[in-house]
Amino acid sequence: MQAIPIVHQPEPPAIPAVPSLGGYPTAVLCWLLSAGVYIAAKWVAPEMPPWGLCFWRLALACAILLPIVHRHHGAMIALLKSRPLEIVAVGAIGLTLCQGMIYHGLNDTDATTAGIIMAMSPIMTMVLARFVLGEPLGLWKALGALAALAGMLVIVAHGNIEALVQLRFNVGELWIVGSALCWALYTVLLRRSKFGLELLPLVVLLLGAGALVALPFHLWEIVNDERSAMNAHGLLALAYLAGPGGALMYYLYNQSVETLGASRASMLLYLQTLFVAVLAYLLLGESLHDYDLVGAAFIIAGVVLATVIKSRTVPAKA
Repeated sequence: MQAIPIVHQPEPPAIPAVPSLGGYPTAVLCWLLSAGVYIAAKWVAPEMPPWGLCFWRLALACAILLPIVHRHHGAMIALLKSRPLEIVAVGAIGLTLCQGMIYHGLNDTDATTAGIIMAMSPIMTMVLARFVLGEPLGLWKALGALAALAGMLVIVAHGNIEALVQLRFNVGELWIVGSALCWALYTVLLRRSKFGLELLPLVVLLLGAGALVALPFHLWEIVNDERSAMNAHGLLALAYLAGPGGALMYYLYNQSVETLGASRASMLLYLQTLFVAVLAYLLLGESLHDYDLVGAAFIIAGVVLATVIKSRTVPAKA
C-alpha cells in the first residue's frame, strides 16, 4: 500500500444524501496507480537500492506537487515553523519507513504477497487506535483483528506450522509486516495530531519531510557502493513511482476524499490488493500460492468482522 496520508478530519455537513458517483472512478484509478508502485518496485529491485528508490520517489513527487498547492504555501510554512518535529516524525514513519520497508521486502518476496499483507494495515490501525487514542475496539473488531493476524501468520510462515512454531519466517515478508505496522501507526498519529491543514498541502509537507529523513539512508547506500543503476529500467520505474504512482496518485486520492469523504475513499483501499495480484500476474508472471489464498481468506474474514458487523447496543437501564 502506498503511503497516502489518510487524514480523518471532520467532514463538512453533507448536503446531498448520497455522495456523487463521480468520485468512485477517481478512487479506483488512485488505487490502481498505487498497485502499480508494487509492480515497478519489484521489477527494478535488483537495480536500485530501497532507500535510494524511497528518497527519489518522495523528493520528486514533492517537487511535482509543490507548485499545485502554491495558494497554501503560507499556511504550510506556518505549520512547519510551529510543529517541525511532529511533521518530520509523522513523515518519517508513514512515508520513509513505510515505503523503505516495502522496497526492502520486495527483494525477498513477491508483489502479490506484499499486497495481501498490506491489507492488514486497517486492522492494525483499529488496534493501535484503541491504545493510543482510546477508541473502543469491541468484540467483533477484536475477533476481526485476531482473524487477520492468523491470516498474516499463515502467509509469513508459508502455511508451514513447523516454521511458525520455530519462528522461521521469510525476511522479506517480515519487512512488509513492519511496513503495514508503520502505516497503521502513521494513520493513528495523523488522527491525534490534527494539523489543521488541507489534505493535499499536508501531503506535500510530509513528502518533503519523508525525503529529508530518507536522504541519510540513501547516502549510506552510496558510501557502501549500493548505487542506483540509472539505466532505462531504473529511470522508467522511477518516473512511474514519482509521477503516476506518486504525485498523480496523491492528487487523485485528495479528489476522491473531497467527493466521497475520507471513510468511503479509504475503504476502497482493499482494491489495491486485488489490483496488485492481477498486475503481478500479467506483468511479472507471479501466481498466488496456496498459503496466500488461505491467508487472504482469514484477512478478508477479519475485515468483514471488524468493519461490517456491528456490536449490538445494550439499552441503558432506567
